[in-house]
Order: sequence, then structure tokens, then C-alpha cells
Amino acid sequence: MTAQQEAPAMTHLAKDPEWWRGAVIYQIYPRSYQDSNGDGVGDLLGIVRRLPYIASLGVDAVWISPFFTSPMKDFGYDVSDYCDVDPMFGSLADFDAVIETAHALGLKVMIDLVLSHTSDQHPWFKESRASKDNPRANWYVWADAKPDGTPPNNWLSIFGGSAWQWDGGRMQYYMHNFLTSQPDLNFHEPAVQEALLDVARFWLERGVDGFRLDTINFYVCDKELRDNPALPPEARNATIAPAVNPYNWQEHIYDKNRPENIDFLRKLRAVMEPYNAAAVGEVGDAQRGLEIMGEYTAGDDLMQMCYAFELLSGEQPGAEDVAGIMARVEAVAADGWACWAYSNHDVKRHATRWQLSPSALKGFTTLMMFLKGSACIYQGEELGLPEAEVGFDDLQDPYGIEFWPEFKGRDGCRTPMVWETDNRQGGFSAASRTWLPVASEHLHLSVEAAEADPGALLHHYRRAIAFRHAHPALKTGVMENMQVTGTVLSFTRRDAAEEVFFALNMGDEPARFSPPEGDWRPIGLELNSAQPGVDGDLHLAHWQPCIMLRNRDQDEEA
Repeated sequence: MTAQQEAPAMTHLAKDPEWWRGAVIYQIYPRSYQDSNGDGVGDLLGIVRRLPYIASLGVDAVWISPFFTSPMKDFGYDVSDYCDVDPMFGSLADFDAVIETAHALGLKVMIDLVLSHTSDQHPWFKESRASKDNPRANWYVWADAKPDGTPPNNWLSIFGGSAWQWDGGRMQYYMHNFLTSQPDLNFHEPAVQEALLDVARFWLERGVDGFRLDTINFYVCDKELRDNPALPPEARNATIAPAVNPYNWQEHIYDKNRPENIDFLRKLRAVMEPYNAAAVGEVGDAQRGLEIMGEYTAGDDLMQMCYAFELLSGEQPGAEDVAGIMARVEAVAADGWACWAYSNHDVKRHATRWQLSPSALKGFTTLMMFLKGSACIYQGEELGLPEAEVGFDDLQDPYGIEFWPEFKGRDGCRTPMVWETDNRQGGFSAASRTWLPVASEHLHLSVEAAEADPGALLHHYRRAIAFRHAHPALKTGVMENMQVTGTVLSFTRRDAAEEVFFALNMGDEPARFSPPEGDWRPIGLELNSAQPGVDGDLHLAHWQPCIMLRNRDQDEEA
């Protein structure tokens, strides 16, 4: 570390080690949040400028997608220096300003660590590919060709084609789960694990409060490089990769999801513990996502949180679906901790993906704040932004370029944030051209417009988040009595002091529902909670909730 890179004197805040449990996390995609220097790309100082807005939402933490030095083939998820900031985003001093400002506003900062692979421009890979006997020769997954010159096995890349790329220098193949320019690190090499733990230490000393761990179940591959078995057609789904990608045709038991992964996660947790830092892992698996989430978050020596893709799916979940997901979590991850999200930088925005009405958007927001687990909000979803239309000539995402037009990639959810209505660039940038075009259909949904409209979704997000914080049972309490009555989903959240009843009509037609028995009092009028009618029943409009509370001490005395 150079003198200019020295960490600030205050390395981390004293904080509750359980701060993450039930937390609401706001994801920032830095290229698209706020441009501070007029080059058409968002940056760290732009984030500093907008942190007061984020704090006004009432969230607990921000997760910042990668800003590390990178050739940007996959927009920062191809890292060439883990311990520096790409000049596109600013400098380490700018990151220190993010930490200082966020902490002053009461916000935790989580950063996106991409540990499964690096860029092919990383010095580690340049050295590794130089020969078979250099000090880092074994730092990546290298393998000889089969006798006929074909790849070592049948593993496939999520971004299309074989997961193996030939290197004429070493006369071997190297593994890449994603782009050919993203070689996979070899976690069977102890020095690799220690180097990555040092990366975590660097940022923890710099003041970060935790990590979002990209592709957490991809770290370790099978040491014997055995072929993946075929997946029966009826078991295939497009949760992780688009339906046009044959990646979905394999059962991925050897190229990821290996049991050896657990040992590394324990080491990472041990590094994080002195800082009271927390991590949320991205579990990318279409068949065993919830089960892996349970494995990776059980006990107190692994990761605190993980998220699977059940609520990031293409099919809008109904009451039966949500109840089924929660029952599955209870069955396979009862000792773990989920982090729920509807949208992120990798999937079509849920307003469009599920074709949601304004009432449904509010209903799903309320539901998330009542589910057991932590919650993650993706920038712009609080405005109700739909997926943007991005023409082929404007595409940046290599995923979309590869599979166009059947799959248009992820650019539609990554277009710049809109802050102002009467501004061609939405207040995002002063540049005449931005890295992705500002969606004209987003301008009327800007922060400026939402702030001025009492009925805007933005205010509902604030109310729902505030309600969650006001009732500890919603953050850390147990979830019980999950029931489905027609289109109505209902359950209770309970801790030592209170019990909260929640019901939501997840249908587009009104529903009649019998309230629970007992000494409950209606609350949540600010969230449009229904009140019992003169007949004693609840008459729920479409996507209307009912929220009731009872004090457990009083209930027990009665």
C-alpha cells in the first residue's frame, strides 16, 4: 500500500454484531447512480452526494456493486486489482469519503467482493499463465486437454459455450464460469485462499461493515474435474441462466456447490468477526438454492445471510408460491438466515418482470418488510421504475450481446437513476451521452416527481421500512401460522414482547377474510391496513394488507 493508499485512522465503527439481522439493505450500481464529474459514468463522489437521500429511506446499509480496478469486460465483476479503485469511479480517498459520510448518516457500507474469479488482466493470472512452474502456476484452474484436444470435461459457462478456454502459452485449458476473460481461481491452493482473505482484511481495515459475496457457491470446483450429469428436461428452469442457454441442461454438482466451500467460508467469517462485519452471499443455483443458503448460514461460524433466486424469478409469486417458499426455507434452512430481494442488477426489474399494478407494487413492498430475514432494495425500485428498453446498438452487457434477441441481457435494469424530471439526463449526469442512455420513460418517475407526490411509491417504501423498524418482531422474530385462504396469504411474526399478524390479498379481486381470534388491535393505517367490517370480517381490496398487534405480556396475563 502506498502512502496515498493508507487506511484512515478510524478503521471501523463499534457496532452491534447482530446489526445485519432483519436489516434493510439498499443496492447501488455505481456506474448508474450519480455522475459527479460529467463523464457520463456514475462514481463514488456521486454516491457521496446522494447518501442523504438513501438515509432518508430509513435503510440500514448500502451495498455497492464493484468499483475495483478492472478492464470492465463485465463492468467491474472482472477485477484486476482488488485493493484499489478504478479511475472511472474515483480514488481510495473518494471511497474513504463514502465510508465517512455513510457512517455519519447512520448507514453501514457493504461492498461487493468477487472472489471466485479475476480478470485475465490481473497480475496473478498474468504470472500464472506464463509457465507451469512459476509461484502462481497453480492459482487458477488449469487442466490438460483430452487426447483429441477437446476440453477436459463437459462444464459449461453461464455466458455461453464451454467453461474452458485454451491457452497456447501453457498448452492447457483454464476454467471460466463466466467470460473467457474471467478465469476461475483455484481454491484448492492454500495461498489463493490466504490472498483473498487478505483482500477482505484490507477493506475491513478501511472501514467497511461487510460484504456482498458474488457467486458464493462457485468458489470451489471438483478437484478431479468430473463431468456434470445431465439434468432431466422437467427439472430445468431459467432461474440462473436464460432459457436459451444449455447451461440449464446440467446438474451442477462438480463445477460448483462443492462441500469444500464450507471450510473457506469459516475462514472468511473468522477474519470478519473482530470487525462485527456481516456478509450476504449470492447463491446461484436453480435446483438447490434454498438448501445451499441454509448450509452456508447455519450456526455462528459461517456467513450471516445468503439470498437465493426464488423471489427473483420470472413468474410472479402468488400466495401459494410465497407460502411454499417459506415452508421450504423452514425445511432446509431453519437455522440459517435469508436475505430477500425482488430486483437487482442481474434480473429484469420486478415492476416489468411481473407486470405489476401500482397497488401490487405497494403490496409486494409491504410483504417484504414482514417476511422473516433481511431485505435488499435495488436502486430505483422505490420509484417503481420499469425495465428500460435498450436498443441493440446501445447494449453494453456481453450477456445480452451473446444471446440477443432471445435474451436482451441486463442493461435494461442498469440504466441511470433518474433524479429530475425536466432534465434530459434525469439529473444523473451533465454529459451529453451517458454510458447507457437514460430511459425517457423513467423521467416522470424521478425522485423529484416522487417527492412531490404524496401517493408515490417512494413514500410507501419509507413508511414500510419505518414500520419494520418500529416493530422488532418483524426484524428478528419468528414466523408462524403461515396460511393461504384463496388469494390471501397470512402469518404471524413473534418475539418476546409482541406478536404481529399480517395478511395480504395477493389477488386482483377483493377478498373476504376472517380475522384471527384473540385480543388483537388493528395497526398499520399508514400502510393501508384493512379494518374489520361491521360483520366482523376483513374485506381486503386487491393487494391490501391487514396488520394487527397484540402485546404478549397482556395476552399471557389474560
